[in-house]
Parts: sequence; structure tokens; C-alpha cells
Amino acid sequence: MALQACSTKTSDTAFSESKDVKMLIGTFTEEGSTGGIYSATFDPTNGEISKLKLSAESLSPSYLTLNKTKSLVYAIDKSDQGTISAYKRQGDTLLLINEKTAVGIPCYVDINGGETMAATANYSSGNGAVFSLLINGAIGDTLFTFQHAGNGPNKKRQETAHAHCAIFSTDGRYVYVVDLGIDAVIAYPTSGENLGKGFVALQLSPGDGPRHLIFHPTKPQAFIINELSNSIASLAVDQVSGKFSMINRKSTIPEDFKEHSQCADIHLSSDGRFLYGSNRGHNSIAIFSVDEEGGLERLGTEPVQGKWPRNFNFSPDEKYLLVANAHSDNITVFSRDEESGLLSFTGNELSVSQPVCIKF
Repeated sequence: MALQACSTKTSDTAFSESKDVKMLIGTFTEEGSTGGIYSATFDPTNGEISKLKLSAESLSPSYLTLNKTKSLVYAIDKSDQGTISAYKRQGDTLLLINEKTAVGIPCYVDINGGETMAATANYSSGNGAVFSLLINGAIGDTLFTFQHAGNGPNKKRQETAHAHCAIFSTDGRYVYVVDLGIDAVIAYPTSGENLGKGFVALQLSPGDGPRHLIFHPTKPQAFIINELSNSIASLAVDQVSGKFSMINRKSTIPEDFKEHSQCADIHLSSDGRFLYGSNRGHNSIAIFSVDEEGGLERLGTEPVQGKWPRNFNFSPDEKYLLVANAHSDNITVFSRDEESGLLSFTGNELSVSQPVCIKF
């Protein structure tokens, strides 16, 4: 794939002080080909993306997470080796700090609020690990591993446990692991560098295939997207017990759509008013309003102008939403109405091979 010309930044100014709105793109790559994590520049005045550059070579870095200052990047490698890597950002380049085996083939990584731990979820093996993080951002020792067991009614996708997301609670008291294979969210209490015995925080309906979980920024609420049943649920969080209870549940696709589709990513606006989920197959972003009690109303679906939308993300000011379309090799840009929550295609897009994760 031909890359666009890009400018080189040599300033020692901290990344967080840069005037450019920089974005990172995780991709799928093929064995023997060149690819990995890309950087690009996003223009918040018109929604254009430019200056695409390969920032770090890696084999299928399909999910990324950043620290609070955006100076450190943690990436999982979905190759047969299965690793978690720590990078330092220097301009448009990612400098590898170190990497560790992920004790499986990971699909998700998250770090806690204190930036002292990182958690991974390994899809195919239904397990995962929690690692210590060192002061310089390096990945330290493996503190804890977990292994799930069981299955679900979908014989093709739920033949065994499939951990798909490992995310720290807002208060850092739990690591929640979303398991697509057993239709459950398992909570592991954290205490210093130890994790307690896991318990079922939420049991979903058979065949839901839960994929990703996010938390409300200010309320004891959470939201989960179910890949196999094409649905989103809003949840009340019991901050004492750590368990979830169902508030509301809605489909992400229109009732008259009968072809195959499966959900992927989920994001909530920072004001908590609008929730979005991606549909692979229907090839759309489902848009929901969220009321004060966590109730959901689907406002509509917006075509993604591509195929198989996996991850998507807001621009830093949330005036735009960018979608990574893995099967059409493009990232498409939509303006977002902050009052209605609705999306409109800007006409802007970026060609990049198999994009699957977008981070600002």
C-alpha cells in the first residue's frame, strides 16, 4: 500500500501540547507483509485525515489503548505468538519499550486509572492476564491469569469460552471480563497487585454473545454490546457488590433486516446522552438516546460508507465520529450533531489496509 507524504516533527515539546490532532490506527496484517500501527493527522475544522505514516511495524495490532497523557501506547498482537507491547510516542513514531507474552492470543487491552496495571482478554483460549506497569511505562510481571470454561447455544461461535474484553471499573476495584462464549461478564476484585476470585457480575440471555463493555462517565451505569444477538443493553452498577442489573435492552438493527449481521464496538458521548454501536453486515452505526435512568431509544442507523465496521471513535471534541471499515480498507468520517446525536457523512475518508482500531 502506498503511503501519503508526511511531515516530520523534531520538536521536544510534549505530545499532549502538540497543536496537531493526531490519531493512531491499529490494523490486521498478513504474515510476511509490512504493516502495523499507523499515525495520521485529523483536521477538526473540516474532518479531513492526512499524513498517513507507518509508526510501528507489528503483526495484527488489532486493539490499542493509551495512557492519560497520550504519551504511551499499549497494543496487542493478534498473531500466533500473542503479545502485549508498550510504546513511547515520539512525534509520529512509536518507540518500542518492551513486550510480553499475553498467555494466549489477545483481542483487547486496558489499563487502570492509576496506570499501574494492564489487563488483556484472549478470545480463542477464553483466558487472559493482568500485568504490572512500571514507572517508565514498561510492562512488568504477570500478576494474575484467569481461565474461563463453558459454552453457549451458538455451536459455531460459542463452542467454548471466548474472553473478548477485559476492562477496569471506573473506581479500579474490579476487572470485568466480557465472555462471548458463555454469555457472561465475570468480575475479578482487585486489591493492590492481587485479584480475588471471579464471580458472575451479569448473566446475559443464551446466545447473546457479549463483546464489549463501557461505563457511564458520571453515573453508576454501564452499557454492553452483544455481538451475536445484535443488541445493546444498559446496566445499573451496584458499586458495593460489583454486580450489574439490566435497565433496558434494544436491537441495533432494523426489524426488517434479515441478512447476517453482528455487532462490534460501542461508545457513549461524554455527556452520557447518546450511545453508538457498530453493525458488521448491516454495515451501519446504530444511534441511541440515553435518558437519565439509563433507558435507551434507537434513533436510527447510519450507513458507514464501507464494509464490516469494527472499531470506531469520536474525535477529541466529539463533533466527528470516525469508523474503521475492515473489509473495505477505509476509514470514513461523519459529523455528529451534539443536540440530536445523529450522524452525517462528510465525504471524507482515508484508504488504509484492514483498519480495525482508531485512537486519539
